[in-house]
Amino acid sequence: MSHAPPDLTDRKALAHHRARASGEMFLHDIAREELQFRLAEVNRQFAQPAIITGHPDYWAGFLPDARLVADSEVLDLEAGAHDLVIHAMALHWAADPVGQLVQARRALRPDGLFLGVLPGGQTLAELRACLAQAESEITGGLSPRVLPMAEIRDLGGLLQRAGFALPVADLIGQQVAYGRLDALYADLRGMGERNALAARRRSFTPRALFARTSELYAQHHMDADGRLRASFDLIFLTGWAPDDSQPKPLRPGSATTRLADALGTEEAPLPDQVKIPRKD
Repeated sequence: MSHAPPDLTDRKALAHHRARASGEMFLHDIAREELQFRLAEVNRQFAQPAIITGHPDYWAGFLPDARLVADSEVLDLEAGAHDLVIHAMALHWAADPVGQLVQARRALRPDGLFLGVLPGGQTLAELRACLAQAESEITGGLSPRVLPMAEIRDLGGLLQRAGFALPVADLIGQQVAYGRLDALYADLRGMGERNALAARRRSFTPRALFARTSELYAQHHMDADGRLRASFDLIFLTGWAPDDSQPKPLRPGSATTRLADALGTEEAPLPDQVKIPRKD
């Protein structure tokens, strides 16, 4: 008998954190600016865009007439209703990211564009490592405190699994310097990114844990100016709803021009035996 996997996210806690978000949404600012640049590069007008987000107030003015959709498990999207779908800074909290991408693709018309952006990669790697070491020292165990971050190659594979054509995943890294670790915590609270993991520990956290985390952070991640470094990676996903007008890869062996001719060079045969240098 099969069992459903445990929920990754406590959606009630996540909604509570988002409702209380009141700080500078600097990661959203970076995401927004980069999405604007990418849309300008596409050089196409979109008449029926949709934006999937957990922060509708922030993203409301991003595109004129865009339909705002909550990032619920079942997205409120009609099949083939949109020529552009943007998943804005919410996919990292999805229990089923492939399902989110599949629903977004179905909502697109043929040759419609999907853009997604989410934190991933090395985001908060320093905080994750210091929290884990401090907790293992003080309590002798570990509990989920920071959301696991997806890697760029895995997310690129999800685009393919969801049925997007011409899938691309790329990354922008950002380093932020803080005078105190409390300022990093405040930024996360301000963006609604506090711990909303379903498996998080619900009991009281000893104050010694955060004190030891601050000590470790200062030991390992302080720059020459005495400020604490924090890494944030934003991963951008691009894909198109399949359409016959899109370019298709050629079959292997179907080329009609030699590579040497295209490069303007002479083709030389390989020697019978190639010696490979060896390092002992």
